Amino acid sequence: MAVYTDVPETELAEFLAAYDLGQLLSYKGIAEGVENSNFLLRTGGGTFILTLYEKRVNRDDLPFFLGLMQHLAEHGLSCPLPIQRKDGEALGELAGRPAAVFTFLEGMGARRPTASHCRAVGAAMARLHAIGDGFSMRRANALSIDDWRPLFESCPPKVDTVEEGLSNEIAGELSALERDWPRDLPSGVIHADLFTDNVFFLAGDLSGIIDFYFACNDLLAYDLAIGVCAWCFEADGSFNITKSQSLLRGYQSVRPLEPREIEAFPVLCRGASMRFLLTRLYDWLTVPDDSFVTKKDPKEYLRKLRFHAQVSGPAEYGFAIEGDPA
Repeated sequence: MAVYTDVPETELAEFLAAYDLGQLLSYKGIAEGVENSNFLLRTGGGTFILTLYEKRVNRDDLPFFLGLMQHLAEHGLSCPLPIQRKDGEALGELAGRPAAVFTFLEGMGARRPTASHCRAVGAAMARLHAIGDGFSMRRANALSIDDWRPLFESCPPKVDTVEEGLSNEIAGELSALERDWPRDLPSGVIHADLFTDNVFFLAGDLSGIIDFYFACNDLLAYDLAIGVCAWCFEADGSFNITKSQSLLRGYQSVRPLEPREIEAFPVLCRGASMRFLLTRLYDWLTVPDDSFVTKKDPKEYLRKLRFHAQVSGPAEYGFAIEGDPA
């Protein structure tokens, strides 16, 4: 569920009066999503998305997120475009929450991603990285490697109830990642959450990217590693190298990776798995079962972490020749 804040019709109509969108015709909550409350709006001016930013989103980060979407859209990447109010601002307040209205993006997520989907996602991610290079604002990654150990240590002392020995396994993996993590790879604006529900397809073609609320500045190849974790494993947990090869080739058709990025790719994938393991683990142990927040099984990313930890080199992800953009 992703409607945490109820919006009375009269209050919404008053909010929309600050925009030039026409009369409110209808609105309904959208079930997808985790962090914010989202509504589908129909007005005399068309169809839009209304987002109310909940407590888990830092209000100070909103200018970065909205500015980034504006920048990407203006430079040709298909993503929701923030609608400006009559006073020129894109951010307002509704029902006690920061709120914004966005253009409606046609399409839906790929429920069963194919290699073709993965190639398109890789290419779109590379375009995002290239366009983001011209975006002047910066936001540090609040879930970077330097944040993983404090997050782990903030978990309640019942980690081993998820799986016996998990606490020691995570501690050991964190030490290895802290030792081996690359610090000097190409960096820039990354999406940092490009999962299957954040990429839309229409008639088989990629129609756009949504949900930029983890976007930040970090290693570009780390974003690609997150993509491999999100798109290239099957429902039974097995790794699909064909999908991985397609995603990597799609990316490199736009932005070829440097040899040092390819060499670091296994550890970046381990880090990507650790990041989502830890955030899921924290929610699993701290969020009440009757909460509106959807808890996701941390074991999915534990299995992915174990896979990446035993990879012997970049070729196991589908790089035909180490350092060759294929």
